[in-house]
Amino acid sequence: MTHAALRLGATPADLAHAARLLADGRLVAFPTETVYGLGADARNGAAVAALYAAKGRPSFNPLIAHLPDTAAVRRHVIWTDTAERLAAAFWPGPLTLVLPLGPDHGIAGLVTAGLPTLAVRVPAHPTAQALLRAFGGPVAAPSANPSGRISPTTAGHVLAGLGDRIAAVVDDGPCAVGLESTIVGLDGPPTLLRPGGLAAEAIEAVLGAPLARPAQTETPTAPGQLLSHYAPAATVRLNAEAAKPGEVLLGFGPMACDLNLSATGDLAEAAANLFTHLHSLDATGRPIAVAPVPDTGLGRAINDRLHRAAAPRP
Repeated sequence: MTHAALRLGATPADLAHAARLLADGRLVAFPTETVYGLGADARNGAAVAALYAAKGRPSFNPLIAHLPDTAAVRRHVIWTDTAERLAAAFWPGPLTLVLPLGPDHGIAGLVTAGLPTLAVRVPAHPTAQALLRAFGGPVAAPSANPSGRISPTTAGHVLAGLGDRIAAVVDDGPCAVGLESTIVGLDGPPTLLRPGGLAAEAIEAVLGAPLARPAQTETPTAPGQLLSHYAPAATVRLNAEAAKPGEVLLGFGPMACDLNLSATGDLAEAAANLFTHLHSLDATGRPIAVAPVPDTGLGRAINDRLHRAAAPRP
């Protein structure tokens, strides 16, 4: 028999309840500045297996471990000077670093999908911070949605997709950034593994050098690399100047459309609106046409998500 997830608030008592559920091996969704994450104790193999099952996520697709600060991160990975520079510049925030596992990392093998590296992030959202500190350990947390579908930016999105498969969701309103974190691999030359809520140009400015781009492989080396991902149930057509009969149009900039990512052409506003607007248009049951978005700054991450949403479904 399945039960609907508890809807908790962001009070200290509710966060203590959420932390106890995590400690008991249960699944708890919570807000970050990027999207809502689905949390499980990253040291508990059974809990992580339940997370993969709840999402329907392929077990070869690794997860991100969330921790409250750099000191906590360093207990699980081999830290480097480059990691220190990026962490000092961008943590807490929408940046994930992939580093070699430390000798006594304690992380369940399913989190890393058997890889010798771990993706780690220190989220900036105060409620995520408070939950991580209340829990006191690493929390594996992919986006809180069925695998491959549109990422959730509200607790309502989480409950609609996973409400009968998880223990609770911590509801603290909509997410501000609205795009998943940028992922940089540091187990070799600094490499952009996934564009996201932090522009690659900002990272490159701190490094003083361009980020490498990964070779294409069939098996993901970081989350969010599957070709078909972030997808609505409806088909998605990109670079549309107007809607065809029967379509709904997701616009950008000043134009006639059903919903607009940003009527003023602001890429940060567009990123924050992307998944929320896709959820709304998908609810119409009609095919979705999407206007062109500039491929610069945060536009690269927006276009990455749109191309994966429009890719052929497996």
